[in-house]
Amino acid sequence: MRIFRLIRIARVAYLYGLDSLILEHELEPGLRTRALYAAQRLMFWRNIDAPRAVRLRQALEDLGPIFVKFGQLLSTRRDLIPLDIADELAKLQDRVPPFSSELAIAELEKAYGRPVDQVFASFDRKPVASASVAQVHFAVLQEKDGSHEVAVKILRPGIQPVIEHDIALLQVAASLLETLWADGRRLKPREVVAEFDKYLHYELDLMREAANCSQLRRNFAESNLLILPEVHWDWCTTSVMVMERMHGTTISRIAELREKGVDIPRLARAGVEIFFTQVFRDGFFHADMHPGNIFVATDGPNKGSYIALDFGIVGTLSDSDKNYLAQNFLAFFRRDYKRVAEVHIESGWAPKGTRVDEFEAAIRSVCEPFFDRPLKEISLGRVLLRLFQTSRQFNVEVQPQLVLLQKTLLNVEGLGRELDPELDLWQTALPYLERWMSEQLGWLALENNIKREASNWAQLLPTLPRLVHQALNATISPARNLEIERMAGELRGMRHLLWFALSVAGIALTIALLQ
Repeated sequence: MRIFRLIRIARVAYLYGLDSLILEHELEPGLRTRALYAAQRLMFWRNIDAPRAVRLRQALEDLGPIFVKFGQLLSTRRDLIPLDIADELAKLQDRVPPFSSELAIAELEKAYGRPVDQVFASFDRKPVASASVAQVHFAVLQEKDGSHEVAVKILRPGIQPVIEHDIALLQVAASLLETLWADGRRLKPREVVAEFDKYLHYELDLMREAANCSQLRRNFAESNLLILPEVHWDWCTTSVMVMERMHGTTISRIAELREKGVDIPRLARAGVEIFFTQVFRDGFFHADMHPGNIFVATDGPNKGSYIALDFGIVGTLSDSDKNYLAQNFLAFFRRDYKRVAEVHIESGWAPKGTRVDEFEAAIRSVCEPFFDRPLKEISLGRVLLRLFQTSRQFNVEVQPQLVLLQKTLLNVEGLGRELDPELDLWQTALPYLERWMSEQLGWLALENNIKREASNWAQLLPTLPRLVHQALNATISPARNLEIERMAGELRGMRHLLWFALSVAGIALTIALLQ
């Protein structure tokens, strides 16, 4: 079976002239032209007059949904692929025919162990959306507290072995590309395939997606910026997800949103705030924010709020990632390019021996032309591309955990450009970043840290005399007390916090006495 699929892939690659992508790089111009001409004459050649990026997109569409999704992911790696290919692959959409309603119902009955009409008061047999790995039906769920309009997401039957099969072939292709193509190693094809494999398997577990939705909903429970559906956990499995049906208008229908009284410029600014809130406050963000997954509420008290759908891919950031990004963004928005260079070196992303002044000058040459311009006059994608090219000159490694963030940032730029081309992304984001940095590094951060550690201090401080006494005895006795060692280790780990707290208390007392 695998050999036939491999033959099919090779045939499609040949028909769309993908081998010419390698010939274009590997041969001298004159020799390249003669080689392509000879190949056309000797074999049943195809028309390769279309641009290379167009041919690559068409080939991926021809190979099916898994390759389409791979192309979508590849389009976000502007640090690895040429810009013309990234732009063309960004046009890929999940134009996947739905599977039959009979199969959908069979999957539901398999998951629930009972007929569908015993679970749902009504079930719409016609799907409202169909993608590579799942499709969605509307239904009415009857529960003890009443009936609920729901959306039922069903995993495509038999998709798991298809994915495993195609991923294995992609891994082989990536290894060959890295071995045979001179530029292949720099493009890191195996890392890209591994990344794709990881996120695609996340999407195959609908319980994981339901958990992502629930977390995002909890994060924005007190906000009217972003609305998320409620998950009906009793009816969720790894192959079925049941969630609240959301009513709204897709964000790409701007004229319709205006007719319904939605403030479009405000909507654009809210999108920027949602992005920075998810990234810097929560470190947990929706990483698939293309227009098909974003709706806008047009009625009721939440009118003008964003509605997010499809939670198969989310990104997470550690505290150190958030701090690094915030310092970079803030320095960038303030045009403090020296600080941008210093943060890269301090974080270890750039080699320690990198000259700050040279790195600063290179960053300035990329970023300075794009300031004080609305979105309609700039392309964040092009800025990122030039930054990645500059980074390679200084041996800066692109961090894997930030790839999804880059993808999401490009989605936000695209949405902002559609909604309000006059939006000044820098001025919209700067106040939020300054507030976040103040919360993380200022007096408010100190207060929050003290509150968070107070319970530990309350337990530890009364035991200090006993710990000191026992520690002195332990130095005399050869026997080692593991509990004392553990508590002493905790004390050593907290000593800087204790000294800092005591110093702050001393300063406050001194000021009070002077007054």
